[in-house]
Amino acid sequence: MADEPVTDAAAEAPASPELADLQRERDDYHDRWLRKSAEFDNYRKRIERERREQGEQAVHDMLQQLLLVLDDFDRALTVDAGEGGAAYRKGVELIHAKLFDVLRKYGVKPFESVGADFDPNLHQAVTHEESDEHRDGEVIAELRKGYMIGDRLLRPAMVKVAKA
Repeated sequence: MADEPVTDAAAEAPASPELADLQRERDDYHDRWLRKSAEFDNYRKRIERERREQGEQAVHDMLQQLLLVLDDFDRALTVDAGEGGAAYRKGVELIHAKLFDVLRKYGVKPFESVGADFDPNLHQAVTHEESDEHRDGEVIAELRKGYMIGDRLLRPAMVKVAKA
């Protein structure tokens, strides 16, 4: 008798049907909890991504509107104010510089188009002009500046393109 292994009667006895039902129910609740936890985590990530995208779009829309104001300043600076207009021009230049500084703080910068090859990803061709002095597809005039925000295009440049 001393050499006989001691066995656990509960381990050898078949589980009662009630205990098996409780274990299945426990496993079912645990599985549901894991699924709901994963769903909530995915929901939280999606909402965070959508909120970030909405914020970026709002900034993008605001910058588009500011660029229209900057265009008006650019046009105002090309007009010859004549005599007595030097003070007026100086004021417009100061406002233009301030506005441009605000845009630069947000990573907005203009890009050069004149002399570059036409790129439909960066330029919007408004007109074509035949020219012997320029190569085919070269941007010969910029009608409206194009702007980048970081590495992304904020607004394409409106350009005149040479045609051979």
